[in-house]
Amino acid sequence: MCSKTLHKMRMEAKDLFMSGVQAVNAYDTTRQSLCINEETLTVRDTLGRYIPFNLKEFRHIFLTAFGKAAGLMARATEDILQDRITTGVVVVKHGNRIKLNRSHLLEAAHPLPDKHSLRGAQRIARLVSEAGETDLVLCLLSGGGSALCTLPDGNITLGDLRMVTRQLLSCGANIHEVNTLRKHVSQIKGGGLARLAYPATAVSLIISDVIADRLDSIASGPTAPDATTFQDAYDIMKKHGLLETVPVAIRNHIEAGLKGEVPETPKPGDPVFEKTNNIIITHNLDALRAIAQKAVQIGYRTLMLTSRVQGDTRNVARIFGTMIKDLSDSARSQGPICIIAGGEMTTRVTGKGKGGRNCDFGLALSPLIHGLKNTVVLSAGTDGADGPTDAAGVIIDGTTLHRLQSMGLDHNAALADHDSYSILKKSGDLLVTGPTGTNVMDLQLVLLGQ
Repeated sequence: MCSKTLHKMRMEAKDLFMSGVQAVNAYDTTRQSLCINEETLTVRDTLGRYIPFNLKEFRHIFLTAFGKAAGLMARATEDILQDRITTGVVVVKHGNRIKLNRSHLLEAAHPLPDKHSLRGAQRIARLVSEAGETDLVLCLLSGGGSALCTLPDGNITLGDLRMVTRQLLSCGANIHEVNTLRKHVSQIKGGGLARLAYPATAVSLIISDVIADRLDSIASGPTAPDATTFQDAYDIMKKHGLLETVPVAIRNHIEAGLKGEVPETPKPGDPVFEKTNNIIITHNLDALRAIAQKAVQIGYRTLMLTSRVQGDTRNVARIFGTMIKDLSDSARSQGPICIIAGGEMTTRVTGKGKGGRNCDFGLALSPLIHGLKNTVVLSAGTDGADGPTDAAGVIIDGTTLHRLQSMGLDHNAALADHDSYSILKKSGDLLVTGPTGTNVMDLQLVLLGQ
């Protein structure tokens, strides 16, 4: 294949990323996973298995959905089931309003819950609690659901939950740790929704946004058994130095749980899960496979690394930097290569700047690939949002550091202040897609040309 220009490679990186996002489009994947044949609803999971449900057995079908993909998932489900749905409640992120025919739609905040998150959770809890033994509750779950649907337990307030969420996100806690604590201060998370729905039949269609597709972690596992405990939640606060800074009501609630004064989340084997079905309909690996297929079509050799990228952004950047240098010679001698990975990194915020994990990763990586010819790296969130910014992530290359320096911008100072977004916006290295309506974690692409 002929040598590619850097501009063309940057455009190819964006096109490849969008092909991955399209492969996990929430509307399409939900429609493809559902099939109605007379009165049988069949659901297909990511392994190609088919799970049938006889709709004649159910008096009512209630629809609930919350998460970044909730709107499109709900529309697809309504298009399939139509007037078979009795009613529903759908909670989406602010700005993602969508027309639905059978369900009530509410907008709420992410990543920090707001009063609308509370109102949506209350309406969902009320709806599923009214379901009886001969009713079917459909739960459409996706990433972001933990914040969008929030119902605090005990004496905990919404303000308490906002504060502890902010603390966990800032201290570098991974998503499993964040959700472990969330589950133990919520009425819905950690199997709580399944408990409220019982004895109705509950079927959850899930778009996975967590490493290894852990059912107990996606949207904090509202319909999944929870293997974590109050002790785990306490240990996480201790590990990250939060015992003295979390809201008093949250610490008191966790400590009450340790003493057995507050019921644990429902565990594996609990009767509330006897009629609960959790079905993953798409995940990060589907996006990676679509990118690999597209990359081959446009002339790249492909190397799929993993769908489990995790760890601190700076550490992952060092690993990628070493890998890119090692593979550069191969690209020059054997032809262009596209390296693909996915997952979710974390970053410990210590400064006052602006930026998400993908921007931080990109800025940390830029000096490590400085001067490398025909080298492009993309890192972005499939939901179109990288932390509290309007960017999905970044597209950097071997000239990014030079461009920053030529503008008099100090990348080291920006890293120290966690201000990756601001500096990469000035250099033109941000990737902005807008909300995608889906969420299967992040994607990393490395394009090495000749």
